[in-house]
Amino acid sequence: MHETVKNLISIQSLINSKLLELKEKSRIPKIIAVSKTFKIDHILPLIQYGHLDFGENKVQEAIEKWTDIKNQNKDIRLHLIGKLQTNKVKFAVKIFDYIHSLDNEKLAKKIAEEQIKQNLKPKIFIQLNLGNESQKSGIIKENLLDFYNFSKNLDLNIIGIMCIPPFNEDSTKYFSQMSELNELINLKELSMGMSSDYLNAIEHKSTYLRIGSNIFGQRG
Repeated sequence: MHETVKNLISIQSLINSKLLELKEKSRIPKIIAVSKTFKIDHILPLIQYGHLDFGENKVQEAIEKWTDIKNQNKDIRLHLIGKLQTNKVKFAVKIFDYIHSLDNEKLAKKIAEEQIKQNLKPKIFIQLNLGNESQKSGIIKENLLDFYNFSKNLDLNIIGIMCIPPFNEDSTKYFSQMSELNELINLKELSMGMSSDYLNAIEHKSTYLRIGSNIFGQRG
């Protein structure tokens, strides 16, 4: 069995134990295997094992790696977890099933235009910047409700919210805020939790976990 598959099974076992501890066996968070920068031969064992959710940071890399595979396997769900530039939207809408990084009105309008042109409707998370970090994209929490309504009026398929907590802080308070904000706008999906804190994210009702290094190993 390939190392990546062993790692995935181990992570799934830890998640199951956590859900048992929380008495939430019916909730099964999806693991997004963050395959950015890894070559396709590193990813194929997971596909052959039957894993369906994969995450990429860059549109061009995703097109090169995934176009043929997605044509062959219609069940694969590709997630854009990196920043999306407006000039890449037409390509992103074509290849990604999920976009986790909607963070401004201009981008929302562009996605709305493109999904009409292509007759495709990706599932979208609004990215929040809960730490108000200048180097990070995202909507500040005070603007979330207005931005959500703006996006819904464009007929975007908003399914939840996403965050990347500040790197050097305990993520718990941010995950707790995310859970409360998601309930406020009555959305079901939460994209939060990475290799270092995914079990903590599960405690706060995350439904999509973005796990890279714990599956694939450290990037070079």
